[in-house]
Amino acid sequence: MPKFRAFDVAIIALCAALYAVVGYLTSFGLSFGGVAFWPAAFVPAIFAVLFGPWEGGIGAAIGIFIRDVVVIGQPLLSFTVGVPANFAAFFLIGYFAHRKLDRKKTLVSLVIGFGVILAGLLLPTVFLPSESVGYTGLSTETVVILFSALMAVSLILFAVIAKYWKEFRSFGVGSITGMAVGAMIIAIGVWGYSQLFFAPTGYFTSPLTASFASLVFVWTFVTEIPFVLLIVPPVVKAAQQAFPFLRQSKIGQEKANQ
Repeated sequence: MPKFRAFDVAIIALCAALYAVVGYLTSFGLSFGGVAFWPAAFVPAIFAVLFGPWEGGIGAAIGIFIRDVVVIGQPLLSFTVGVPANFAAFFLIGYFAHRKLDRKKTLVSLVIGFGVILAGLLLPTVFLPSESVGYTGLSTETVVILFSALMAVSLILFAVIAKYWKEFRSFGVGSITGMAVGAMIIAIGVWGYSQLFFAPTGYFTSPLTASFASLVFVWTFVTEIPFVLLIVPPVVKAAQQAFPFLRQSKIGQEKANQ
């Protein structure tokens, strides 16, 4: 872990505050399996790209904890699931964003990331269709089409980034990898928490099944990744043009990491 200056602490605090507030305002009360609709994922991703993985990861971890305690009143659930998931996701985004990946590494990372995502999609919707319909109220075909469309949008966004914003190619890989890892931690963590702490009057009234955890994984990933890929590059580019020292800071971090 690097030594944090006063500036770094201030950036982490700003990231956490913005993440908690934007998350609260943009979830619109939508959730699945206790996991909120979360377009606010773009906030710590911007900080991770501009300032580094530690700033983005720690800011996201603190921000999600604040939001969870205020909104759902479950500090233990947030600390054991939301905090590590958010730290891992946005640390990885910042880590990849500050490294230059050649085409081979980019391709391998994408294949692994989308392989994990595809497995998470196929398990509940194709191999367990009756349970999937029971949880979602949607047919297997509808779920596959819906999530496939969202994945297609993500792929198109990544292709656009790779073609027109080549400096964000590593960020695109990091986004897919980080969001997949974060979604996996949330899915497994929520499932495990429901096994240990469910109660008739608790947050979970019954233990979640493994197939439900797979659906939570898919929901978490596809409701976050499009916003990260769509919003972060233009905002980062605009910030670097308005404040040139941010670009110099990023270049310095890239050299230090090589």
